Amino acid sequence: MQDWQPANACRNRATLVSSCTPQFAIRPEVNTVITGLIKTMRPKQWVKNVFIFAALVFDVKLFTLRYLAPTIAGFVLLCLVSGAVYIINDLADVEKDRQHPRKRNRPIASGQLGARPATVAAILIPLVALPLGFLLNPTFGATLLGYLLLQIAYSFWLKNAVIIDVMLVAGGFLLRVAAGVPLVNATRFSPWLYVCMTLLALLIGFGKRRHELVLLKENANMHRQSLQEYNLPLLDHIISIVTASALLAYALYTFSAPNVPQNHAMMLTIPFVLYGIFRYLYLIHVKGMGGAPEEIALSDRPLQATVVLWGLSVVIVMYFE
Repeated sequence: MQDWQPANACRNRATLVSSCTPQFAIRPEVNTVITGLIKTMRPKQWVKNVFIFAALVFDVKLFTLRYLAPTIAGFVLLCLVSGAVYIINDLADVEKDRQHPRKRNRPIASGQLGARPATVAAILIPLVALPLGFLLNPTFGATLLGYLLLQIAYSFWLKNAVIIDVMLVAGGFLLRVAAGVPLVNATRFSPWLYVCMTLLALLIGFGKRRHELVLLKENANMHRQSLQEYNLPLLDHIISIVTASALLAYALYTFSAPNVPQNHAMMLTIPFVLYGIFRYLYLIHVKGMGGAPEEIALSDRPLQATVVLWGLSVVIVMYFE
């Protein structure tokens, strides 16, 4: 009998220790943090970063691996930095996001992701991505740093400045385009495209402000202070002006830019741009969309088909002239 007691005691102690040891207690917490960070970095928003490929396409180097590879690497780094920016933005706006019918479900605002791990990630990601950007190309690294600083300034100081807030958002799109230029040693990239991209970004930005104003109504200023300075007639006028300017700028680009084919075949792409912009205006004014442009880009089939057809027509005209 005594011979069995030590063994039983050992087994009992082993069972007790095994049952009390938190072998898997950390895993759910870590998974929650990782999931929260990924959601906060907004992968759906990364579709905006495809603008970095503009120089690659319009400089007629899309099929050159020597330039395609660094542009893809630049896209990944830009996604990381923009993801860090979204974390910073959510940390800065946590109280306002809790007043928003949709944004209150974001990980930081809802409490799924704590402020401490979010802050650590917001610091570490740029510390890794920026040096890699400078190694890839010094000019690209400087542009990436400029993008980060612009977004930080927007998040903490300038997002409540009426009209300037949307212009800074457009500036972010412009830097996305500019980031791709040094990666391909662009020589045929027309300045007209900077104008077109900026006007398109302004259209998207003011469309988003309009949606926020309609959605939040009397609570608009509680979410975004600059919204109390906007009204629907003003935004509708601005959207009309920006739309006309964007269409005119693109039309002028298609036949006057020095890098387009001399046979003016690029003008054949104008109908796709017309329909794409008109479709976007339809979604804003009739369907009440526009608050999440990335969701429109990822869900609206007619708009997706238009973008694909426009892209194919550009490649055919530019690469097979």
